[in-house]
Amino acid sequence: MNNLAPFPLLSLIIWLPTLGALLVLFFQDEERIKTVALTTALADFAVSLFLLAWWVNDGSMQFQEFVPWVPNLGINYHLGVDGISLFLVLLTTLLGPIVVLFSWRNVKDHLKTYMFLMLVQQTGMLGVFLALDLVVFFIFWEFTLIPMYFLIGRWGGKNRVYAAVKFFLYTMAGSALMLVVILILGWQGGSFDWMQLQGLKMPLSLQTWAFLAFALAFAIKIPLFPFHTWLPDAHVQAPTAGSVILAGVLLKMGSYGFMRFNLPLFPESTQLYAPLLAFLAMVGIIYGALVALVQKDVKSLVAYSSIAHLGFVMLGVASLTRQGLSGAVLQGVNHGLATGALFLMVGMIYDRRHTRLFSEYGGLWKQIPVWSAFFVIVVLASVGLPGLNGFVGEFTILVGTFQANPWWAAIATVGVILAAWYLLTAVRKMIFGPLDEEKNGRLLDLNTREIVVLVPLVALFFIIGLYPNFFLDKINPAVDVLLQTVQSSPPPF
Repeated sequence: MNNLAPFPLLSLIIWLPTLGALLVLFFQDEERIKTVALTTALADFAVSLFLLAWWVNDGSMQFQEFVPWVPNLGINYHLGVDGISLFLVLLTTLLGPIVVLFSWRNVKDHLKTYMFLMLVQQTGMLGVFLALDLVVFFIFWEFTLIPMYFLIGRWGGKNRVYAAVKFFLYTMAGSALMLVVILILGWQGGSFDWMQLQGLKMPLSLQTWAFLAFALAFAIKIPLFPFHTWLPDAHVQAPTAGSVILAGVLLKMGSYGFMRFNLPLFPESTQLYAPLLAFLAMVGIIYGALVALVQKDVKSLVAYSSIAHLGFVMLGVASLTRQGLSGAVLQGVNHGLATGALFLMVGMIYDRRHTRLFSEYGGLWKQIPVWSAFFVIVVLASVGLPGLNGFVGEFTILVGTFQANPWWAAIATVGVILAAWYLLTAVRKMIFGPLDEEKNGRLLDLNTREIVVLVPLVALFFIIGLYPNFFLDKINPAVDVLLQTVQSSPPPF
């Protein structure tokens, strides 16, 4: 096997957060618990940077680890990373210390359990992006539900239990058929290894059912219209750090799943159903934007904006073009940065005013100019202002989509306009106009800790926006390999 790692770097990245989570259990002092959690998350991010330092710009699967686990059943502990998963791993390890630091003064009860769940959640998400054995992937995929369920159900809002149960049932039910198909693939191919299953010859009828089973699980996770109804409840009720992880990482597991599994394992069905995926993505773009326009709660607006923005990601995947797929990978990262920052800023203002209603705000620029300045920058990144990260991702997706079908690109462009409308309207309602509310006149601006939380995200807005080739040069080779796999299979019509 090529590119086997001499050192288990990927295993260290995956399991270091769990080690920190176990260490947390031995402490009672809250300051020590927070220090151990933050140190663990920072160490994991530092270790993950070695992926960049040793990266080779080709389309191969790098840093592979392969250990037989249940050889009689063809199940192996097989890990690897390529350009499609690289920046999702780095995004996950970056958001880890950010949400821990944000929670430093915000979590008042059961801090030990909270930090334990945040760290083990990180292990599950990293495992999803790095697993190359379908059984191992499925274990990590399902495991991510457990910590998030408790984070929403214990530290969420007024309707937290309802939102947590809805999130758990939706996503778990969607994965049931995927498990059945994984077992069929293992039986057909004699292995559950992703590399060995590529090129497995299946009747088109079986491939179609397999494609749809995987697609359902991934569509619910994204969530793709009309499988989106769990998302607004989960986002609005989740604690701020939970919303950041949910938007920043968990939703990307769906689009990643399409690229990692649906396209290379079921290439004929991918070509057959790409127009349907594109249609659902376009509906999601317009629907999410229109619903966001009428929201009275700023957190609900950000939640529905996720549906619209992730519609662009899926449109790039459905285009089956180099620019579309590369843009989808990059825009997934961009969405995690920008929407994660939006949820952080909503959480910061909520901690001060304990309301998220637009009607309760106005004129905040006069009272908290630092928060307002950050808010404007984050909104402009989410809108897609040239020079910031959102523009690069959306523009690349639209170029690839135009090559596949100009009408798709034209419809999606309407979503860009609507995004500017609802996000800039939020800016106008919150930070401009008169400072009428007496409570707003007593607000404190961002403290040093909160600025430190936001600065890395804002810095990446400009780095990606101004130097996109640093990222695309690592993504494009893996996308080329993926497209060769899809295009080498004859279309089923």
